[in-house]
Amino acid sequence: MAIIETEATLHEAHRDNHTHRDVNGGWLRPAVFGAMDGLVSNLALMTGVTGGAVSQQTVVLSGLAGLAAGAFSMAAGEYTSVASQRELVEAELAVERRELRKHPDDEEAELAALYEARGVDSDLAREVARQLSKDPEQALEIHAREELGIDPGELPSPTVAAVSSFGSFAVGALLPVLPYLLGASSLWPAVLLALLGLFLCGAVVAKVTARTWWYSGLRQLALGGAAAGVTYALGTFFGTAIG
Repeated sequence: MAIIETEATLHEAHRDNHTHRDVNGGWLRPAVFGAMDGLVSNLALMTGVTGGAVSQQTVVLSGLAGLAAGAFSMAAGEYTSVASQRELVEAELAVERRELRKHPDDEEAELAALYEARGVDSDLAREVARQLSKDPEQALEIHAREELGIDPGELPSPTVAAVSSFGSFAVGALLPVLPYLLGASSLWPAVLLALLGLFLCGAVVAKVTARTWWYSGLRQLALGGAAAGVTYALGTFFGTAIG
């Protein structure tokens, strides 16, 4: 009795511990990367402008213009990209739906062949394909997953993609501007706040990767800091050359 209970306990523990990371990233990855994009691009823009020895008002105006331009650009690009991808998928689904209607036997045989190629016994593969092909919509879903690698019921929304991209970029791009809006008179508070934001974004990305939070945070901080340093140097060089 004790042995049975022990085996049951071990089985339950294994089932509870057998979890996987979200390999697709869900909403987290695009949101965090959008924020990081806004942080890096606007911080680099503002440090580059500051390196040119311009007025504080010009730096703030550049930061706000970079926020607006970048957010709208990200939203437009994301909408177009996702909409184009969705239209392509829908066109392929229409082809598959037409083939299922005109040549159901051929499509059923094709599905059986797919299962056989994966090691399923030929008789079992044909029987599974026959049963799954009874419902046209179910057959379409299965063929889409097997042949196209997509789920017809989970196609991405261009509007959701555009809005989320706009919002995440705007939040990230706002951080370097925020100290100025709150009364700061130099670039350093903006740089420190932006670098802190980059570290936190990098740490959050670790939730969808195998890296530790501090490694991801430091890596993103280093990349963002390098971008800001290079643009500041370029701004100084061109500001001196033009001036």
